[in-house]
Amino acid sequence: MPSITQAEFGRFQRFIYDAAGITLSSAKQALVAGRLGKRLTHHQLDSYEAYFQLITSDQHADERQLALDLLTTHETYFFREIKHFEFLRAQALAARERGQPLRVWSAASSSGEEAYSMAMVLVDCLGDAPWEVLGTDISASMIANAARGLYSMERARHVPPDYLRRFCLKGTGPYAGRLLIDPQVRSRVRFARANLNEALPDLGLFDLVFLRNVMIYFNDETKRGVVSRVSATIKPGRHLCIGHSESLNHISGELEQVAASIYCKPA
Repeated sequence: MPSITQAEFGRFQRFIYDAAGITLSSAKQALVAGRLGKRLTHHQLDSYEAYFQLITSDQHADERQLALDLLTTHETYFFREIKHFEFLRAQALAARERGQPLRVWSAASSSGEEAYSMAMVLVDCLGDAPWEVLGTDISASMIANAARGLYSMERARHVPPDYLRRFCLKGTGPYAGRLLIDPQVRSRVRFARANLNEALPDLGLFDLVFLRNVMIYFNDETKRGVVSRVSATIKPGRHLCIGHSESLNHISGELEQVAASIYCKPA
């Protein structure tokens, strides 16, 4: 496999920034080479420059999407940052008291664990009452994988035991070591592709949005655009959760912080 030059890496830095608003530091050069190297082998190419020319040609839109998927896939797991799911539970119980429906959005859902974690909480709190979970991601392959709801058991280590028993089906035979999200949960979650760095499709309005552990990849200008677009989908008086390592300081004046990593859109 050929090595990636600084100039070639710079091209992919620009590619991923233009496509997704993600800023790749120079420390990610080996990651880019590793993730794209197999595609060079697949196409029998002898340089990353040749692969870049391939994905930026009009005839290879599918390969361009695949490269984007490879460079934007981030690790996630069920019930990451549990305090936000406790907040979701409180919001769900309040909606039940008011007799109102609840819509929540996992805005960077990756392979779907966050969206399904949200759905488990809502099944538990709201049952058959009207509620919806939407999960979106820039990666088409991640969306397809998320919709299947099939995961390795290792990824379920943070699922509460009661939820694991009620909402997850343990695989046997060829599926040993894997779990499938139960259909009663899976049927209440909708997945769609959306690029947070572009004008959003018509998603409707939400009571709670999780936009977590994705803005660390954006510069301040991109963050402002993303937060503005996402804020427009939040109902007045409702909330946005960001990652615990993230902040909206100097990024947005549209939202008020009400707790660590939790913001409210003024009514």
